[in-house]
Amino acid sequence: MNTGSSSYYERIDDHRYKPTAHASGAWSTDEVHFSPFGGLIVHAVERHLADRPGAALLLSRISFDILGRLALDECEIRVETVRPGRTIELVEAVALIAGRPVVRARVWCLAAGDTEAVADGEADRLTPPEELASWPMADLWPGGYIASLDVRPLAPPMPGRTTAWISTPLDLVAGEPVSALASYVALVDTANGIAVREQPTDWMFPNVDLTIHLHRRPEGRWTGLDTTVVFGPTGQGVTSTVLHDVRGAIGQAQQILTVRPV
Repeated sequence: MNTGSSSYYERIDDHRYKPTAHASGAWSTDEVHFSPFGGLIVHAVERHLADRPGAALLLSRISFDILGRLALDECEIRVETVRPGRTIELVEAVALIAGRPVVRARVWCLAAGDTEAVADGEADRLTPPEELASWPMADLWPGGYIASLDVRPLAPPMPGRTTAWISTPLDLVAGEPVSALASYVALVDTANGIAVREQPTDWMFPNVDLTIHLHRRPEGRWTGLDTTVVFGPTGQGVTSTVLHDVRGAIGQAQQILTVRPV
């Protein structure tokens, strides 16, 4: 595994990628953290959409179902359009490791339009990241992914409640341009780790999905996560996040958790 890389993934061919050590963690260092993996899938979807005729559509809802263990190994991503359309399109991506599907993603793409005159209802802007200090999240979670991050909470993290900015100096895929959206999504799954309700050495609470709804495209290098974590009484939990960039709120993310003692 390449520990000297400045990216989370390296391309092998049109459909296959290999992770670097920076993609590892957080429940196990021999697995990939889903956050950069999710960003990689969005990157593959955007490359697929770049070949479609007509006006560009906006990725507006991105849902990931995590089907199994994400080994720190080469992956293949296959993308197809399952509902073509001029103004609304549904795209599906399947990621495979060792020939086995491990993630299935569906993306609703919607036509762009000028709705500036009625745009309203966003949450208040967060304190800018430049005014905040970094938090050593790697003290809580192992793996190269968490170690690669700059995490800046607005206040000391609380059990089940944290608001923080996340950024990384690393590229998503070595040597190729990646959109602001793919780079942004590559940090969103971190939400389940910034507001831990119980210590991960005592309780496991991995998410089996991630669903992102966007009302605006993200801008800049910072992903803002205003996160609340709830554990229910029968082994389920929910991580809910209002998503921000430096201009303000851009959407929401939800993760369903399976909660169990270590």
